[in-house]
Amino acid sequence: MPMSTTLAAARAPLAAFAAMGVLWGTFAAVLPDLKAQLAVTESELGLIILPTPIAAVIAMLLAPLIGAALGRVALPIATLLMAAAFALPGQAAQVWIFPLTMMACGGATGLTDVLMNARVAALENERNLHLMNLCHAAYSFGYAGGALATGAMRGAGWSPDWVMGTMAVAAGILALITLERDGTIHGLRKPKDGTAGHLGLIPIIGGGIVLIAFLTENAAENWSALHIEKTLGGSPEEGAMGPAALALTMGFARLAGQGIVTRVNPFRLLMGGALLSACGALGAAMATSPMMAYAGFIVMGIGSSVIAPTAFSLVGRLADPQARARAVARATLLGYFGYFFGPPSLGFIAGAFGLRFAFVFAAVMLLMVLILAPLMARQRQALPA
Repeated sequence: MPMSTTLAAARAPLAAFAAMGVLWGTFAAVLPDLKAQLAVTESELGLIILPTPIAAVIAMLLAPLIGAALGRVALPIATLLMAAAFALPGQAAQVWIFPLTMMACGGATGLTDVLMNARVAALENERNLHLMNLCHAAYSFGYAGGALATGAMRGAGWSPDWVMGTMAVAAGILALITLERDGTIHGLRKPKDGTAGHLGLIPIIGGGIVLIAFLTENAAENWSALHIEKTLGGSPEEGAMGPAALALTMGFARLAGQGIVTRVNPFRLLMGGALLSACGALGAAMATSPMMAYAGFIVMGIGSSVIAPTAFSLVGRLADPQARARAVARATLLGYFGYFFGPPSLGFIAGAFGLRFAFVFAAVMLLMVLILAPLMARQRQALPA
C-alpha cells in the first residue's frame, strides 16, 4: 500500500504521537535548566517528578469514560490539554509548585496516550494496516525535534519558561490536526449485554513488556542530557544531542520496522530488540566522552524502537475484537507505570550510586523482556481456534 495512503489513514494519531514527542523531548532537554532553576539534587528532582504518575494513572483509569463521553473530539481535546499543561513546569520558580505542574503534564499525557493507542489499534484492524510502528516513529521524531530545538534555545540563553511555552504552542498546532470527521473510538466502555469479550492475560503480559520499554526508554531520554553534561562534562548543546540521538535513531528504526514487522516473528523481534537495547544502555553507562555516549544511545534506540509498538500491536491483534480497545487501554495503563516511574526511579538510583549505574539498571530491566515475550507467545497458542 502506498505510504501516502497509510499516512492519510493514520493522520490523527500520527499528529497526537508527534505532539507528545515534541513536549517530552523539550522536557528532557530542558531538565538541566529546570534542575538549576529549582536548586535541587538528582534525588530531589526524582522525588518532585514522582507525583506525575499519580495523575497519569487516574487519567488513564478515567480515559475510557472520558473518551466515550467526548466522542469524535476526544483525541483533539486531550492533545490540546497536554500541550497547555507543558507550558506550566517552566513557570515553576518554587519547588512546591513544580510537582503540581508535572501532575498536570502526567494527567494530560495519560489521557492522550490511551486514546491515541486505542485509535491506532482500531485503525489497524479496521483497515488491515500496520500503523503502530509508524505512529511511534512520529513520537520519536517529535521527541528529537523538541530536544534539538530546546538545545538551540538553551544555547541562545532562553529561560525554561520561554522554551517550554514556545514548544507548547508548536504541540498545540499539531493537536488541531488530530480532528477527524469520524474519530470516535469504539469499544472503550465495557458493554453490559454480555458481549464484552474476554481480556485474559494478553494485555497484562503485553503491558509488562511496554512497561519495561517505556521505563528504560523514557528514563534514558530524560536523564541522558544530565549524564552527558554532568558525568561527561558536555555543553548544553551536547547534552541536548543525547535524547535527540536516541529519539532520531528510534524514529528511523521504527520506520524500518514498519516493513520488518510483516516478515519477522514478532516475539523474536521483541527479544532481539531488548537484547540490543541492553547492550546500548551498557555502552552509555561505560562512556568516557559524549561521542561514546551517543554511540550507546544509538544502539539502545535501534533495539528499543521495536519493543513498545510491537507489544501494543500484538495486544490489539490477539485480543477479542469486542475487547480490543479495553485491552489496549489496560496495556497502556500498565506500560505507563514504566513511562512515568522510569525517570524518578533512575533519579533515585543516580542520586545513590551515580548516573552510570542508572543505565546499568536500565539494561537489566530490558533483559526481562526475554522472559515475558515467550510467555506472551504461549498465551497466543492457548487462544481458542
